[in-house]
Amino acid sequence: MARRCELTGKGPMTGNNVSHANNRTKRRFLPNLNEVTLMSDTLGRSFRLRISAAALRTVDHRGGLDAFLLKAKDTELSSNALKIKKDILKARAETAA
Repeated sequence: MARRCELTGKGPMTGNNVSHANNRTKRRFLPNLNEVTLMSDTLGRSFRLRISAAALRTVDHRGGLDAFLLKAKDTELSSNALKIKKDILKARAETAA
C-alpha cells in the first residue's frame, strides 16, 4: 500500500535529522494519512479513501467530496478517485439532460 494521498497526491518527503553537534542523518517525513469514508451527494453512496488530514479539511471547506473532485486536477488524483469523478460527471450529465 503506497503512502500517498488519493485526493491530493501528497507523499513522503526526505530530509535530515540534525543533531546538536550538527551531524546529519537521512529521514523521511510521512503524510498524515487516514482511512475515511466520504459520502457523494450526486451518486448517493459512500466511498472509502485513504487521504491526508489536510485533504480532509479541504474537502470540508469546498463543500463535500463532489465539489472537491470536480475542482481537482486529474493528474493529482488516484485511479480510484478518477473513477469516482468520472461517475459524478456522468450522473450530473444525465440529470441535466
